[in-house]
Amino acid sequence: MPPPENLYDTDYEIGQDNIQKFGMDIHNPVFWVAAVLIMAFVMGTLMAPEDAKSVFDAAKAWSINNFDWFFLASGNVFVLFCLVLIVLPVGSVRLGGQDAKPEFSLISWFAMLFAAGMGIGLMFWSVAEPVGYYTDWFGTPLGVEPNTPEAARAALGATMYHWGLHPWAIYAVVGLSLAFFCYNKGLPLTIRSAFYPLVQDKSWGWFGNVIDIVSVLATIFGLATSLGFGAQQAAGGLEFLFGISSGINTQIAIIIGVTSVAVISVVRGLDGGVKVLSNINMSLAALLLAFVIATGSTMTIVSGFWDTTTAYAEMMVPLSMWWGREDGSFMHDWTVFYWAWWISWSPFVGMFIARVSMGRTVRQFIIAVLLVPTVVTIVWMTAFGGMGLEQVMNQSGELADGLGDYTLAMFQMLENLPLHQITSFIAICLVLVFFITSSDSGSLVIDSITAGGKLDAPVPQRIFWAVMEGVIAAVLLFVGGAGALGALQAAAITVGLPFTLVLLAMCVTLYLGLRHERIWVVDNPDA
Repeated sequence: MPPPENLYDTDYEIGQDNIQKFGMDIHNPVFWVAAVLIMAFVMGTLMAPEDAKSVFDAAKAWSINNFDWFFLASGNVFVLFCLVLIVLPVGSVRLGGQDAKPEFSLISWFAMLFAAGMGIGLMFWSVAEPVGYYTDWFGTPLGVEPNTPEAARAALGATMYHWGLHPWAIYAVVGLSLAFFCYNKGLPLTIRSAFYPLVQDKSWGWFGNVIDIVSVLATIFGLATSLGFGAQQAAGGLEFLFGISSGINTQIAIIIGVTSVAVISVVRGLDGGVKVLSNINMSLAALLLAFVIATGSTMTIVSGFWDTTTAYAEMMVPLSMWWGREDGSFMHDWTVFYWAWWISWSPFVGMFIARVSMGRTVRQFIIAVLLVPTVVTIVWMTAFGGMGLEQVMNQSGELADGLGDYTLAMFQMLENLPLHQITSFIAICLVLVFFITSSDSGSLVIDSITAGGKLDAPVPQRIFWAVMEGVIAAVLLFVGGAGALGALQAAAITVGLPFTLVLLAMCVTLYLGLRHERIWVVDNPDA
C-alpha cells in the first residue's frame, strides 16, 4: 500500500461512527435513515398503491424523456473508459497491492460475477425480447419493418446492445472504483469512498451519508422489485408446467422459499453460500444452453453466433445516438429505461463485484467483467433468442402468433424441444436460484454499507436485510399487486438519474487513483 503521506491520508477509521445494538454493527446515521425511509415508502405505497405508482411513474418518465441524451452519452463514456483502461499502463495495477492473491478461483469468481450481475434477466428476456422486437410487440429498433429478415437481425442486435458492453461497463466502473479504494487505499467498502480524492474528509460527513443512504435504497428497491416480478414468472412457469395455480398464494410461497434459502446462504457467507449457489447456477445454465444448442437447430445457432455478433457491432453506434431517431418511443421505453435500471442496480452489483475481486489486476478485472460476459451473452442470446425467432418464423408452437404472456416465452420456446418438461423444470430452478444469489449477494452489500464499510457484518445484520427484501416484496405483492411493485421499480429507476453523475465522478477519481498508484509502484519497485 502507498505511504500514508499521499493523497489518501485520513484519520478516519472504519467503524468509528458505528454503534452496537441487537447483535448488529450499525453505522450511524446510514442504517437508521435508510430503514426509516424504506418503511415510509412501503407504508405509503400500501396505503395508496395506484397514487404512488402514478407519482413515481411520472418521475421516471420525466427523467427518461428529458435526460435521454445524458443516459445514452454517459453509457458510451463508461464503455470507452473501461476499454481504455485495458490498454493503459494502469491496467497492471493489482487490487490489494502487488503481492495480493485472488480469494476465489477463476471459475468461481466469474460465476459470482455473472449470477449477481444479470443472470436472472437473461432467463426472463432472452426469448421474449428478440421475439417482441421482431413482431413489433415491444416496438422495433431503428424503425425496421417487423416480421422481416432485417427485423430478425435487428432484434438480436438490439437485444445484445441492451445486455452487452454497456450494462457491464456500468458495473465495472463501480466495482473497480470500490475495489481499488478499499483494497489499495484502505478506505471503507462503501460508495462514498470513491469520492475521497475529490472531497477528502467530507466523504465521512453528511455528503457521504447521503451517497450511502441512496445506495441502500436503490439496492433494496431493485432487489425487492426483481424478487416480486421473479416470483410471478416462476409461478407462471409452475402453472404452465404442472398446472399449479399461479395466484398470489403461490407467488408468496415462492418469495418465502427464496428468502429462507437466501437467509441460510448469507449466514454461511461468501464461501459457503454465494459461491456454492453461483457455481450451481452456472452449471445448470451451461447444461440448459448445451441442450438447446444440441436439440434445436444446431447449425442455425452456430452460424447465428457470427450473425448476432455482427448485428450487434453494426447497431451499436446507431442505437447509441439520441438525435434523428425514427424510433423515439423504442429508445425511451427500452434503451434509456435499461440504462437507468442498470445504473440504479450498480451500487449493489458493483459493490458485490468489488467484494470478490481482490488480487486481480485492473486489466484482468475489466476483461472478466466487461468482455467475457458479453461473449457469453452473445452465445446465450443466439441460442435462446434465435430459437424463439425461428419458431415464430416457422409458425410453430405457442410463439407462432408472437408473444402472449411474455413471462412464459422461455417455457413456450422449450416446449417445442425434446424433454421439455425436464428443461422447463430446470429453467424454473435456474430462475429461483438466480434470485437467491441476487438476494444474498445484495444482502451482503447492504450489510457492508450499513456497517460503515466493514467487509464482514455480524450474522444478525445479514439476516435482517435478507428478510427485509423478502418482506417488502411479499407485502407489496400481496396488498398492492403489480401496481405496488411497479411503483417500487419506478422509484429505483428514478434514482438512476442522480446516480449517473456519481458514476461519471467515479471515472475521474478512479483514473486519478490508478495513475497515482502506478507512479508510486514504478518509483518504488522494492516496496
